Parts: sequence; structure tokens; C-alpha cells
Amino acid sequence: MLGVLGGSGLYRLLDDVTEEPVDTPYGAPSAPIQVGHLGDRAVAFLPRHGAHHERPPHRIDHRANLWALRELGVTRLFAPCASGSLRPEVRPGDFVVCDQLVDRTWGRPDTYYDGPAANHIAFADPYCPALRRAAVTAGRAEGVTVHDGGTVVVIQGPRFATRAESRWYRSAGWDVINMTQYPEAALARELGVCYCAIALVTDYDTGVEDDPGVEPVTQARVFATFEANIDRVRAVLRRALAAVPIDQIGCACADAPGGIEITPPA
Repeated sequence: MLGVLGGSGLYRLLDDVTEEPVDTPYGAPSAPIQVGHLGDRAVAFLPRHGAHHERPPHRIDHRANLWALRELGVTRLFAPCASGSLRPEVRPGDFVVCDQLVDRTWGRPDTYYDGPAANHIAFADPYCPALRRAAVTAGRAEGVTVHDGGTVVVIQGPRFATRAESRWYRSAGWDVINMTQYPEAALARELGVCYCAIALVTDYDTGVEDDPGVEPVTQARVFATFEANIDRVRAVLRRALAAVPIDQIGCACADAPGGIEITPPA
């Protein structure tokens, strides 16, 4: 089954869905999972922040979300997310199909391997290359400005970055900033689920240093930009979901756990 984890502003994807309440060893996911069809393909949709954006980024139970999707049979997962730009050339309204991430979060449960079995997954390339290709192709077919590759720095939230922090992130060469990509991507890898981030750029993080007319981000601006682009987000997702291979996808994501079983809590 294909899956989508909806970000800020994306709380529904398909019509004619049934809601599947799924309990997990890690608690309930953010909302009942909506299951519908795109042609002959079953698609599961889960809004990561909850049905009404009631879960801030540092309070999302990512382990429950990913486990519930996998429990329903999801093996390919697209994860659109609102992101701030750290680069003048990466503009609000652009899409970035990330190929790297940097984790700057703290205190978030970020593994299923809490014992007794230990497993150190390979995470050098955190995003599925096959899903990335499908997302880039879909975005360009929809006439969206798509950046093929980019590094997202994931901050704890819920506050936005200071100017000093944002300057530091830019100086490191990172491209966009977000609050939810970690541990989501790592948990998907532990479950052997193909995972792809599609970052919709909603703002310039703390403005643009050589343009005093560009204001720092606010929550209202993030939601407004996402809302203005929601139809494009849905169109890109539907096109990517219709095109991605179901069987022979040409990646090693499913083999990442190396056959080491997860022991969930009792």
C-alpha cells in the first residue's frame, strides 16, 4: 500500500475514504488513518499533526504514526512538509525534494530498537531514491519549481530559529528548515518503509540578509502560504502516487533492518 503523511495545512488528500482507527504498542497515531483509492491503488493518509493541527511538532508520536501505517500495509510513504528557506534562490512556493537531513532535535523517541535486540541502521542516505525520482518528475509535470535534492535541518520547535541560528545553518550549506522530518525518516528506515520528503517552502526563515524587505517567518505566514499552494501539493502527490512502482522499486529501503526483529513494548 502507498501512504502519505500530511504536514501543516494538509489534513485530507482523497475523497471517499474510510477511517481506520489503529492502536499500536506506542499509543494511538495522530488521527484515524484515512484509506481511499487512486485508480486501483490503495492509499493511506495520516495528518501528522492531527485532524485539526492539535499536535505541535515536539509532541507528535512519530513511532505510533509510522507503526500504524506499516501495520495497515504501507510500504511506500510520501511526506510533504512545510519548510522555511535558508537560501535566497529557494523561494516561497518552490518544492524541495530533499536528499539529506541534519538532526537538531532533542528528547524525541527516535528508535524502535530499545532492546533486547540492538540494530544500527545505515542512514547515510535517508530518503528513498526511487520515491525521490517520482516526486521530482511529478512536480515538474505539474509546472512546479522543484529543487532536486537539498538538505533539511530539523529543529526542535515549536519556536522558529533565531537570526544567529539561521545564519549558522546557512553557513553550513543547508537549504531548508523544518520541525518534523526527524525522527520520522529514521523510523521509516527502521521499519523498511520507503520514505520521501517533499518540502513546500512557505517562507524565508529569518528573512534574507541583503533584502530588509523580506520579513522573518510567522506561523500565520506559513499557514497562509501552504493554504495558497494546497491544490498544487495534492496534484503533485496524486501524480507521484500514480506513477511510483509498487513492486520492483529499485532501492534497498526494505532491507535496511537486516532481518533484526523489533521487540515492541508489552
